Amino acid sequence: MNEFTALTGWANFFVIVGSSAGALIGLQFVVMALVADVASTASEQQQRQAGEAFATPTIVHFGTVLLLSAILTAPWPGIRGPVIVVTAIGLCGLIYSLFVTRRMRRQTAYQPVFEDWLFHGLFPLTAYALLATSGYEASLHAHGSIFGVGAGALVLLFTGIHNAWDAASYHVFVVQSRRRDKAN
Repeated sequence: MNEFTALTGWANFFVIVGSSAGALIGLQFVVMALVADVASTASEQQQRQAGEAFATPTIVHFGTVLLLSAILTAPWPGIRGPVIVVTAIGLCGLIYSLFVTRRMRRQTAYQPVFEDWLFHGLFPLTAYALLATSGYEASLHAHGSIFGVGAGALVLLFTGIHNAWDAASYHVFVVQSRRRDKAN
């Protein structure tokens, strides 16, 4: 089996995953627009820091899945191009995940709990490491390494879904509740 037969078999997977990521990016924008007018007890700087630590990474993860899907369904003339791009995405994502973890520690609007460290720190870091490793290994084992790329994409997609839901439910159940309590 040549390297393209292994990649071609994944076209439907990446079309589905990429389409999901694209739709979820749109929904995230809608949610952000809806909660934009919600009053918060945090200062403007605290809100910005929290957004950089919790909201922006969700869009980055969805965008990464969308980008991976576009790259891996494009008609490349060889395997080398996608291997280099997937490896670079993984390495950039690793660095970005470290910045996000640092931002989570430094922001003061919200005290992260274990679940936050898991879904905003560890899972994305693991997914990007999987992408970098799988991209690197693809030049040696194209068929097997694409499973790692697919797994990394799914981890980012489901992490983004969790984080988007977590943010929306936080605004609905915590921020709105505080707002109602202040009004009474």
